[in-house]
Amino acid sequence: MSTLSVWRFDTAEGADQAVATLEDLSKQQLITVFDAAVASWKDGDRKPKTHQLHNLTGAGALGGAFWGLLFGLLFFVPLLGLAIGAAAGALSGSLTDVGISNDFIKKAREELTPGSSALFLLTRDVVLDKVSAAFAGNKPHLMFTNLSDDQEKVLREAFAE
Repeated sequence: MSTLSVWRFDTAEGADQAVATLEDLSKQQLITVFDAAVASWKDGDRKPKTHQLHNLTGAGALGGAFWGLLFGLLFFVPLLGLAIGAAAGALSGSLTDVGISNDFIKKAREELTPGSSALFLLTRDVVLDKVSAAFAGNKPHLMFTNLSDDQEKVLREAFAE
């Protein structure tokens, strides 16, 4: 089963630093990353910078259109006005099918602030204890996952150690 998750970091560089860790873990076959994208928001910037991680994911399971839609809804639509906002509302309904709700969109807008970053991942085959140990110093905050409640609880506990 594939898992979509979003991790928030307290620094603008945190998500990019996590990518290097993911690359190492992937080479060790401790995690399979199908697709990933980063949003980093440096202090003083008007909005976050976003990019898909082609070097880590190959062809990309979700594709640029998915990431573009998601990041557009998260960071750009509120600035564009009501007409486009209404169209975006219709588009955001299509994300509900993959478990991304309006509540997630709202929460991500609130939590990703200047001076922070986020890593958006589609993964499978995670060796949880090894992966959590590799991220122990980064202290990521899990913002979203489509894991079951029990699976999410185990994941949160593993990263809290």
